[in-house]
Amino acid sequence: MAVVEPSSSLDILVREPEGFAIWNGPPFPSGQPGIKLDRVPCTSAKFSEDGSKLMVTKSDSIISIFDCKTLKEIRSFNVPNVLAAVISPRGTYLQTFQKCSSPQDKNVVLWKIENGEYVYQLFQKNMTKVTWPSVRFSSDETVACRLATNEIQFFDPRDFSKGFVNRLRVPAIAALELSKAPGSYVAAFVPESKGMPASVQIYACGKDLQSQAVARRSFFRCSTVQLSWNSGSTGLLVVVQSDVDKTNQSYYGESKLNYLTTDGTHEGLVPLRKEGPIHDVQWSYSGKEFAVVYGFMPAMATVFDKKCNPLLELGTGPYNTIRWNPLGNFICLAGFGNLPGDMAFWDYKEKKQLGTTRAELSVTSEWSPDGRYFMTATTAPRLQVDNGVKIFHHNGSLYFKKMFDRLYQVDWKPESVEKFGDIEDLVKAVGSVKIDEAKAPGKGSKATQAIPKATQAVPKATPANPPAAKPAAYRPPHAKVAAAVQAELFGGSSSGELSKNALKNKKKREKQREKKQTEGASGTGGS
Repeated sequence: MAVVEPSSSLDILVREPEGFAIWNGPPFPSGQPGIKLDRVPCTSAKFSEDGSKLMVTKSDSIISIFDCKTLKEIRSFNVPNVLAAVISPRGTYLQTFQKCSSPQDKNVVLWKIENGEYVYQLFQKNMTKVTWPSVRFSSDETVACRLATNEIQFFDPRDFSKGFVNRLRVPAIAALELSKAPGSYVAAFVPESKGMPASVQIYACGKDLQSQAVARRSFFRCSTVQLSWNSGSTGLLVVVQSDVDKTNQSYYGESKLNYLTTDGTHEGLVPLRKEGPIHDVQWSYSGKEFAVVYGFMPAMATVFDKKCNPLLELGTGPYNTIRWNPLGNFICLAGFGNLPGDMAFWDYKEKKQLGTTRAELSVTSEWSPDGRYFMTATTAPRLQVDNGVKIFHHNGSLYFKKMFDRLYQVDWKPESVEKFGDIEDLVKAVGSVKIDEAKAPGKGSKATQAIPKATQAVPKATPANPPAAKPAAYRPPHAKVAAAVQAELFGGSSSGELSKNALKNKKKREKQREKKQTEGASGTGGS
């Protein structure tokens, strides 16, 4: 295979208690990342979806916008008592939510970043995951809408001074999700009520096309839903969650995966081969396939096409997370959260596993925009110890590791996938260089001293380079404790090696045993 030249346009945002910094992304010529922007004090930082702008909250009233090409501050907003802020997908608008004392105070403000002026205001009593952000944009910012009582209100994204230009009435609507790109459809969730089942309905965003839903799916025993559109806006995955599992198999309730298409060719359950919860689901960048991790532990993972036909089984294991790289050729299957952090890396095009490793205590994980590297991080406040970041090659071999006293956030700067082209010819040897975690930069810890198992090149043994000792087999904690007690009582060591006294006693016992055997043999012969 031809070697593809590595990209040099990756950036990483790293936020510590003192503020955020921007690193040069891998590869690191000197083994350490370069600093493109040194520490800027802040309480939060977030890239726009296209990576063109960076929103930085510096205090409870100052929000700054940085241009990601120049890394210069281009606009600053003074918003007293701000509780939340979000930047639109293409970095055109900033939306803020403030404390308010009366309905006359319009506490949600939409600002145009280019000139710093507000273009729309409204009152919102409280903020939840369902109701924030108040104004939603499609990824291409061609559609803007908001959730209101019994309806969806649409705006003209080029001129918010018109107010809402169209209403779509959906009685009892509780949540919505705009399709990504193109922003041509909107999914609406209506919960159960008075014996009527819950439902998810798909409508076209065009005013003249909203007379009826293009797809609809109803279900009982539904508390919440997760809606996930594919790229191309042709398919919608719906994870239906119920708080109560009537089969009493799960304390966390039950979940089902439904699939709807905008052309009406499919409306129903995704055929899964194992019972249990839906742990994670993700579309490929092309929007032609999706991968699901499901079932009671050990969980299964399967890749399906747009017609819900299984394409590839990724096996079973302690997994609850799946990450598909932006170019669609590599998949990482992992078990984070309350699982030990096992990761399996797959080449989807070749339908084979590339390697396995482990990233314990990981809180966040994501592929780089060029699809070559996978980054995991242990961050506060979720975990107050062992904070750090690890970057792996596409086959699971460790490329970089750095530990922190306190780390709040690590993110790749988003980039357009088209910028990196096709990396099908990525050389397999890219992952052959592996950093020993014991010698990796930063501070080690008990939780991070285990060397991950991964695909790597093994150097040939020579007199100057003797072969490495074979790693010991895994021993569960209770076995280790028992070995330590035995060593203390009988003079051995917990590693299985005998001490000098134990070796001496062992030889003495062997001699006594041989002596008894000799005496017994002679006694038998005499009789």
